[in-house]
Amino acid sequence: MPPTAASYWPDARCARAFWGQHELPPYRQLLADTVGWADPAGGERWLDLGCGGGAITRAIWERTAGTVAGVVGVDCAAANAQAYDRLQATLGPAPGDRVRFACHDFSCGLGVFAAQEFDHAVSGLSISYAESFDAGAGAWTTAAYDHLLREVFRVLRPGGRFVFSVNVPEPSWGRVARFSLLAALRSDHPLRYLKRSWRMLRYGRWLKREARTGRFHYLPAERVTEKLAAAGFTRVEHCLSYCDQAYIFRAVRAA
Repeated sequence: MPPTAASYWPDARCARAFWGQHELPPYRQLLADTVGWADPAGGERWLDLGCGGGAITRAIWERTAGTVAGVVGVDCAAANAQAYDRLQATLGPAPGDRVRFACHDFSCGLGVFAAQEFDHAVSGLSISYAESFDAGAGAWTTAAYDHLLREVFRVLRPGGRFVFSVNVPEPSWGRVARFSLLAALRSDHPLRYLKRSWRMLRYGRWLKREARTGRFHYLPAERVTEKLAAAGFTRVEHCLSYCDQAYIFRAVRAA
């Protein structure tokens, strides 16, 4: 990574800012749409990439009434272990070791997991941030992003689904913030909504700026589809959500 390229992802303040996004209406819709497409069922093993505070993990658990075989949340921010501790304490039935957190930077791949370890994988607005820098060329590349897709393919069983959301090119964070502010006016805790909306807008500016340099990857749907196919996935489909600022993709690992 270039010495001047700051990364907020491992920072606890950044992690906590994203914990609160699940309270904002645009993210709640994205979460519902994502889990609806994922369609988890009892007895399945799930990988939650870029899990943050565990909103998708919780949704999988609750949708299956705690009958999944397990959910592993992966994120590079160690502070998210605290969020998962709280999550485990509030889930019913008690998950035991069926819900766990792994601190890992998926830009390096998923070598901590075995081949075909999971039935399905899910990710919420995260995989676009797999980053790789070519020092020789002096430029950011999509190598880590492409490698991550191949790694997800590797850790899924044949027939496994990969359901994930990614931001559209040049996302309008202002549009997301406006929808959130409207909800704040109707909320019993408007100041909390406003604070969280402001935090998301502030980090969103950084993400959008870095995406323009090629560090992060807000790609057209056609390019994401091509990359999934190159990684071996089939039956690729997508839809819009998150105030039309994110695509949700669903793809299947061929047998």
